[in-house]
Amino acid sequence: MAVPADEHRIACHLDRLLAARGITLAHLAALVGVTVANLSVLKNGRAKAVRFSTLTAVCDVLECTPGDLLTVLPKDGAENGSSADPE
Repeated sequence: MAVPADEHRIACHLDRLLAARGITLAHLAALVGVTVANLSVLKNGRAKAVRFSTLTAVCDVLECTPGDLLTVLPKDGAENGSSADPE
């Protein structure tokens, strides 16, 4: 089954990483230099794209890799243990 052009199978684990490091979304936004709204779009799985510079800055602050932050969900739609928020 093909994924519609306006959807994706990328799960963002920003909530889990923020909680593990005791950092708020607002604090991360300030450290990265982007708006809270932009990070919220990423966190809630509504982002259609992310700049490599933003991804690099988020990973630097959270001391993680892109693979810690983002995962590709299986084609069947099962989250397979992902911590993505079902909103």
